[in-house]
Amino acid sequence: MAGDSRPSPAYTNLPAGAPEPGGCYYIYDSHYRLLKTVFAHHGYYPDEHEFTLTRRGTALFIASRPVPMDLTPYGGPKNGAIENSEIQEVDLATGRLLYSWNALDHIDPADSEEAASSASSSGGVWDAFHINSVDEGPDGRLLISARNMWAIYDVTKKSGKIRYQIGGKKSDFTFGPNADFYWQHDARFRPGNRISMFDDGCCDLPDGAPEQRSHGLILSLDFRSHRATAVKTYYHQPPLESPTQGNTQALSNGNEFIGWGQSPYYSEYAGAGNTEGNASRNLLYDAKLPGSDISYRAFRNKWIGTPYYPPSAAARSDAGHNVVYASWNGSTQTAAWQVLAGSGPGSLSVVVRHAPRSGFETAVTTPEPGPYFKVRALDAKGRVIGDSRVVKLSG
Repeated sequence: MAGDSRPSPAYTNLPAGAPEPGGCYYIYDSHYRLLKTVFAHHGYYPDEHEFTLTRRGTALFIASRPVPMDLTPYGGPKNGAIENSEIQEVDLATGRLLYSWNALDHIDPADSEEAASSASSSGGVWDAFHINSVDEGPDGRLLISARNMWAIYDVTKKSGKIRYQIGGKKSDFTFGPNADFYWQHDARFRPGNRISMFDDGCCDLPDGAPEQRSHGLILSLDFRSHRATAVKTYYHQPPLESPTQGNTQALSNGNEFIGWGQSPYYSEYAGAGNTEGNASRNLLYDAKLPGSDISYRAFRNKWIGTPYYPPSAAARSDAGHNVVYASWNGSTQTAAWQVLAGSGPGSLSVVVRHAPRSGFETAVTTPEPGPYFKVRALDAKGRVIGDSRVVKLSG
């Protein structure tokens, strides 16, 4: 996870109003204990778009910083800056930088779909590239997505050279029906010369109309004809237009899990997918986040959280009854609760043997006077997996 911790080195000659970079990444274990804090190098700051742990004990991520630049050749202000990005790999044991790849060294900002004049409304900084994902292939290649270029780049990691570009103004591939994409996120390698992404299809912010409906997309790349073909698509019903964010996750059972980014949905589809005209086909699961909540990416993964800290308890008198509240933030194994009560903190006994867990916080009513209470977390087999501290009745 990314977070603010310490400022990066001061930046000079930036336009007035440009944001000051800073931040770091945190790595936690399944007990929610902080294991590592990771910083970017070269004066760049950690970017929230990507942070991946490798099996060789490193972290691969995107780092960004505004670089002062005369933007008049591109239609922007003279005393402006370009938001540049590096792909960085850091050794977790030592914090040493092992690898970096600089976007400005390899990509022409003139090909951006984001007008340089937009810098006038963003502190003088032009977000020409907007690098938003990096994936590492098994053969020493990187797949890098640049949202504001409408392009995905296959990069030879060792040399840093771009092997080919998919999409954008200098695409090395032509596109079959429904294969083109716009403002994309989450580009990933797939087996058999395929890549996947979330195609936002939307929008040239703030006033642009959508290029097309948002959807998950899997492309097959023919390197002889240099043609990209849409082999599977994943649309939503009702149709969605997500201006930002989103992802397409391959599941081990062959299904696909779609996070709809700025649209507050996440969905699972059978692998065959669907079409824009039949968006409900092969839909297995669909959920909508409450209120205005959104998620940058959504994943379906197996996670067992066993917090190092104990459950929480509170007890309150309410309309002649005593109500005990039990919760354990981060515990994925808590299925039910026991309630203990007594006249003193050292003389508690079980008064409620099994109260099924109900959401984040479970309220259990008991006639026992207490006034001292505590709770025990039970797993699905009824085993005690955690004890709260003793609390005294209030109210």
